[in-house]
Amino acid sequence: MATATTDGFRPHRVVVLALDGLLPFELGIPHRIFGRPRDTEGRLLYEVVTCSVRPPGPVDTDADFAIHVPNGPEALATADTVIVPASYELGPVFEQGVLTPELTAALAHIRPGTRLASICTGVYVLAAAGLLDGRPATTHWADAERFQELFPQIEVDADVLFIDDGDVLTSAGVAAGIDLCLHMVRRDHGTAVANDVARRTVVPPHRDGGQAQYIHRPVPDPQVATTTAARTWALARLHEPLQLRDMAEQEAMSVRTFTRRFREEVGISPGQWLTQQRVERARHLLESTDLSMDQVATNAGFGTAQSMRQHLQTALGVTPTGYRRTFRTGTTEAARPNTGSVRHGTVDTLN
Repeated sequence: MATATTDGFRPHRVVVLALDGLLPFELGIPHRIFGRPRDTEGRLLYEVVTCSVRPPGPVDTDADFAIHVPNGPEALATADTVIVPASYELGPVFEQGVLTPELTAALAHIRPGTRLASICTGVYVLAAAGLLDGRPATTHWADAERFQELFPQIEVDADVLFIDDGDVLTSAGVAAGIDLCLHMVRRDHGTAVANDVARRTVVPPHRDGGQAQYIHRPVPDPQVATTTAARTWALARLHEPLQLRDMAEQEAMSVRTFTRRFREEVGISPGQWLTQQRVERARHLLESTDLSMDQVATNAGFGTAQSMRQHLQTALGVTPTGYRRTFRTGTTEAARPNTGSVRHGTVDTLN
């Protein structure tokens, strides 16, 4: 574990558990996302290490190469957050829902209170360990039905990108792992830090957990109109009252066609998307300005401070004042969302 500096600073340690048959892309996600954030003094906010269930050595991947993992399972005892990426060789974990002896021994190193997260089929490990019993969880849509049958005690939601249940977080496959890791950075250090990481990684800064997984959606015909212009138009006018018909007019579509096309492209309704953007705008202003609550609410398009309070409480589980206090004082104590709230879309209205 990293040693604290004289002023008490110590980076948050993320330990990634590399299992045989792992997907190299998903193994790299935590290193890419958590390896970038720095504080105002240039210090890395996270320390990321990889470990195996065995002593240091090679771990097979699903590609034509293996990787050398420098740490054994003892590294799990030093973690503030443990992440389990996907693997295609989980054996009895995947087939019967039970841990292997070496996995059982490895997971026993994890200290109580450690934050746990999984990417895609890594959720099988958390489930087999009994860490998800009675809790909501998600995984890749193609595995969700089987996962539910194997673990009926878990509330499986196959329609979301990720679920934040406080100390345990799960995500769908591949790119949803990026969304989950960015969400954890945002939860730990605020929107500005997470957005900076997203820009450096060249990915969207925020896709809400409640956004649908993309299932059986063909690539749009390039000759077919999209809703991109309407979204750009709306983002420049978040402070104004916006109606669905106004957005539809930007694309010369009927409201019905626009709504259908929007869902096909974005995965959620225009109203849900607009609320998400206003929440993000409010978060940014609360972090980076000294505007009053009424001014922030007006600039973000919520109209009143009370309306903003309700939306932030629903989305983040914290009041605007509490959010500002957390991320304007330099603390790393996260503004915790309500249990399960991150997986659900917001109200299906524009204002």
